[in-house]
Formats: sequence, C-alpha cells, structure tokens
Amino acid sequence: MGFWDREVRDGFDAMFDFNRDGHLDPFEQAMQFDFIEEGMRSESGSDEEEDDLFGSDLDFDELEDMDEDERREALEEAGYDPDDFDDF
Repeated sequence: MGFWDREVRDGFDAMFDFNRDGHLDPFEQAMQFDFIEEGMRSESGSDEEEDDLFGSDLDFDELEDMDEDERREALEEAGYDPDDFDDF
C-alpha cells in the first residue's frame, strides 16, 4: 500500500478499485472524484445547450466579453461563420 492509498470503504469505492486490491490509489481516487464532479455538473443545470452549440473551446460568456475582432477570430477558429453570430 502506497502513502496516498486509502482502503476501500463501501460499494462506491469498490466501483473504482480497478485492480481489486482493496485500496484506492491516487489514480483510482482521481477517477472517483471526476465521476462525482461530472455528476454535480450535470445536476446543476449546466449550459449543455451552449456546450453543444459552441463546443468545449468556446464559452458564450467569453464571446460577449470579446471585442468584435477577437470574437470573429474565435468563431472562425472553432469552424463557425462569424456572420451567423451578429447578436453578441
């Protein structure tokens, strides 16, 4: 058992004990944390529609804060026609 490992406490921990050694190593703990964090994001009513529209590289709020040239460049880099987004 490594210094950062911790014992499996329950069934939820067991789901992430990939090597079934009875301990969660840092990688397994990170996977468990990511699973919990992703669940919290989806329950919090995140802007999934915006994510689908703009992809992961663009954020609606960031586009609003950009000047016209930056916004045009960001949209072009993401593969969108900037003329379709004149409402910002």
